[in-house]
Amino acid sequence: MEDVTKASVARMYDYLLGGTDNYESDWAACEELLRVAPSTQQIALINRQFLVRAVKYIAGTGEVDQYIDHGSGLPTQNNVHQVAQRADSGARVVYVDNDPIVLAHGRMMLEENPNTTVIEADMLQTKQIFDRAEKLKLYKPGRPTAALFVSVLHCIRDDDDARQMVRRVVRELPSGSYIVLCHLASDDAQLRDDVTALMRRVTGDKWGRVRSFEEVDRFFEGLDVVGELCDVSRWRPDSDLAPRQEQTEWVEYGGVARIP
Repeated sequence: MEDVTKASVARMYDYLLGGTDNYESDWAACEELLRVAPSTQQIALINRQFLVRAVKYIAGTGEVDQYIDHGSGLPTQNNVHQVAQRADSGARVVYVDNDPIVLAHGRMMLEENPNTTVIEADMLQTKQIFDRAEKLKLYKPGRPTAALFVSVLHCIRDDDDARQMVRRVVRELPSGSYIVLCHLASDDAQLRDDVTALMRRVTGDKWGRVRSFEEVDRFFEGLDVVGELCDVSRWRPDSDLAPRQEQTEWVEYGGVARIP
């Protein structure tokens, strides 16, 4: 069983979104994080809305009918499969996570959806993920695919080389596929260090680090960026009324890119 006396990134995110699948350790960790970075709750909401817009955009191209969501987190409203399958009822969606509570809730929610599943894996295990998805007939090699890394890469330490992991996924996918990627980022080195230290402490060292904007830009090297890389609240907003951060000590930064 998971040790719920330590905060979980997935459960903290659920708490910030107003969910109920979280514990006292998660509440305390979020309150501490909010004191260091007050915009964190706004960022969680902005990030979720970006995910929905990005999947709508990709589904709307008519080019992609399979999605792999790395580090998917706890189910909430407008999950990837719900957005994608509204556009194409046959769209196949694979969620990848290794949090026991995420896996339990995800499988319960998806048990009657034959085109969607949750795979238990570390997102660094690229070959295992794609092999398992193929065996489940939810991923067909050679077909355009959307690979999502939405607010998860800051959970990976440099030692695990998050950028190389994304490159492995890009090499696996054919031309015409898409990468959706956003990352907590700041050019304030002290804030990056403070938040990284805090998150490593409250999660029992299950955290990577906050990166600079330049470091996040490197994830997109060799890809055709759709629009621009930006604070994702500004990526194809539904309207001028879309929420913006009141403080900008850090932001969710990234975008969508097509594999040439």
